[in-house]
Amino acid sequence: MKSKCDIQTPLGEMIALAEQSALTELRFVGQKYAPENTGEWRHDPDHPLFTALREQLDDYFAGRLQTFDLPLAPRGTPFQMAVWELLRGIPSGQTVTYGALAGRLAEQRQGRVPAAQAVGGAVGRNPIAIIIPCHRVLGANGSLTGYAGGVERKAALLELEKAA
Repeated sequence: MKSKCDIQTPLGEMIALAEQSALTELRFVGQKYAPENTGEWRHDPDHPLFTALREQLDDYFAGRLQTFDLPLAPRGTPFQMAVWELLRGIPSGQTVTYGALAGRLAEQRQGRVPAAQAVGGAVGRNPIAIIIPCHRVLGANGSLTGYAGGVERKAALLELEKAA
C-alpha cells in the first residue's frame, strides 16, 4: 500500500511517502526535484511509520535526536543509491565536500573517480531529506552550495546540529 502524510516542521511543511512499512520520500513542499503528483498515494497520517517519523522529527528539531531509526526505501539509480548510502554515514554535526564524497565513492568503485558535479546531482535528488543528510555536504571552499529544500533550510539544519 502507498501512503502519504503531511508533516509540519519548524522549517516548513513536508510530505512523507511510504510503501508498506518503509519511508520512500520525505521532502519539503515545493522543493526542487519533488514529484509533481502524489495523488495515487492514500492520505494516512495515522500509519505507524508516520507516527514514528513525526516523533523522531520532533526530537531532532528539539536537539534530542542525532540518528534516525526508521526503515528507508529510497528509489534511484545504482549511482544515486551509492551516494545516498555514503550520505547516511556522515555523522550529525559534521560536514563533507562533494569532492570528498566523490573520493569515497572512488574507493568503492576500484578507483574510478566520479566528477564532483555528478555526486552533487545525486545529492540534490536525495528523496529523503534530513534523514539521509544531504544538507551536510558543502562546496569545496566550505560554502553552502545548493540544497533542494533551499539554502536557508540547509543553513538552519547545520546550525541545529552544531548546537545539539
